[in-house]
Amino acid sequence: MSKAYNPPRPWITSYAPGVAEDLGEVTGSLFDVVERSAREYPTAPALEFFGKTITYAEMLVQIERAAEGLRELGVKAGDPVALILPNCPEHIVAFYAVLRLGAVVVEHNPLYTPRELRKQFEDHAAKTAIAWNKVVATVQDFPDDIAVTNLISVDITKSMPLTTRAILRLPIAKARASREALFSPVEGTVSWDKVSSSGRLPSIWVRPQTSDLAIIQYTSGTTGTPKGAALTHGNMIANAMQAQAWTPSVLRGNGCVFYAVLPMFHAYGLTLCVTFAMSMGARLVLFPKFDADMVLEVVKKRPATVFPLVPPIAERLLARAKETGTSLEGIKIGVSGAMPLSVELVEPFEAASGGYLCEGYGLSECSPVLMVNPVADNRKIGSIGLPLPGTEVRIVDLDNPTVDVPAGSEGELVVRGPQVFSGYYGKPEETEAVFADGWFRTGDIVRMDPDGFVTVVDRIKELIITGGFNVAPTEVENVLRQFPGIADVAVVGLPSSRSGEEVVAAVVLEPGATLDANALREFGRTILTPYKVPRQFFVVDELPKSMIGKVLRRQVKQTIQDLLAE
Repeated sequence: MSKAYNPPRPWITSYAPGVAEDLGEVTGSLFDVVERSAREYPTAPALEFFGKTITYAEMLVQIERAAEGLRELGVKAGDPVALILPNCPEHIVAFYAVLRLGAVVVEHNPLYTPRELRKQFEDHAAKTAIAWNKVVATVQDFPDDIAVTNLISVDITKSMPLTTRAILRLPIAKARASREALFSPVEGTVSWDKVSSSGRLPSIWVRPQTSDLAIIQYTSGTTGTPKGAALTHGNMIANAMQAQAWTPSVLRGNGCVFYAVLPMFHAYGLTLCVTFAMSMGARLVLFPKFDADMVLEVVKKRPATVFPLVPPIAERLLARAKETGTSLEGIKIGVSGAMPLSVELVEPFEAASGGYLCEGYGLSECSPVLMVNPVADNRKIGSIGLPLPGTEVRIVDLDNPTVDVPAGSEGELVVRGPQVFSGYYGKPEETEAVFADGWFRTGDIVRMDPDGFVTVVDRIKELIITGGFNVAPTEVENVLRQFPGIADVAVVGLPSSRSGEEVVAAVVLEPGATLDANALREFGRTILTPYKVPRQFFVVDELPKSMIGKVLRRQVKQTIQDLLAE
């Protein structure tokens, strides 16, 4: 298949009115994006944190001063700078200050274990880290070969309103617990206050170029060798432009409100909140973690124009709103990702909000968004939607990624577009393995209907092969969830000397329910081919999930193996 090959694009006819077929020229840097918003909306609120706000003009000054402070510490263009921060104003300012210098942001989960963090530092070798003071001790304990030269500590409580900070200092148990969850005393660091309060604004520097590396974003999973997706300024700007094109009804500037509930160190939260929201001149409401009551308090005052979330967040918010009698009216667009979105959630959420709840799809390697359902009545619940403007997709043979499968057939999704990365940081062999003649191999098995809507069937690497037959875990899980008393389920394969792998399931029961394995198995056989039905069921209290709610099947498999060993 030639790189010049241009496949048909049946999805264009399903685009919502006003959505462009293609993307314009991608130019400039991410710093240019936020600078433009500050120039056009200087007095508009940029960030809101526990009710305290700063304007775009104020935020730009903070970014410039922090950039100068980092430059004085020796940070220069091309240097990787690690960010280990929760959702807070300092996260946004640090992100753009690093990019202002032409340096490279490396995002990290502040809840990672020391071992997980060390692996990533071994990979990118950053010598400057900007860390939440709760994480500082972990970084200080790194071995000498990966020790950082500049460790900058951030006290996120300093961005809270004075009244909130006063409450945290009260000598009562609840206040003490909240303070300990947000703050730890540190020594031997450079304070963020010192870095971000440089006495002078920076001199003129050479601006980053569109093709320059901007972000190293580590892909999901914490075992094995870390792989950092190397994303350029152009990749990230393109994805923000695609998001803008997809939502022509959303107006820039005052009145545009985004909620940052998803962690911004994750690719999903990063693009939707840190780059897309800032490109819109929007008010970004920051939540250090998801708390339904906290979100509902903001909904009462300022419903979200765009609310990036995952299905469990939508479920909990809907349930809590019903419990408290709080209206969700006014939330315009909920964007859901990371896992399937069911009609049983979409319909009540849209009825309560009066807006849309649309499923999308992406990968860290793609900045990350590739597809979203239209923000229109023709969306198809259960699908991941349509390719974004400028995105090309093909569905190819599982054994030969250069050959397209017949229309409507299942195959591996391969993609290309301006948001698709060029490779993993420092890993040419791994990079080569995920590209086929210029097309990125997603590792997802999908099918496309005649209208261009794509549905994920399963992950290639999660396929179970039993007796020579392929079993897609998601297909089996969707069937088993229909059985009374089953709250959740995860299907995995265990090694078997007889069949290669044996299909088994971990199930979470609804309160008061008991498991009748034979009845569940017989139910499965009424819908599935017998070899797809789990031979064993294991009751667990909950399924292990990632920060954004994905079931971690590797951990499920380990849990089952541990149960068998016992």
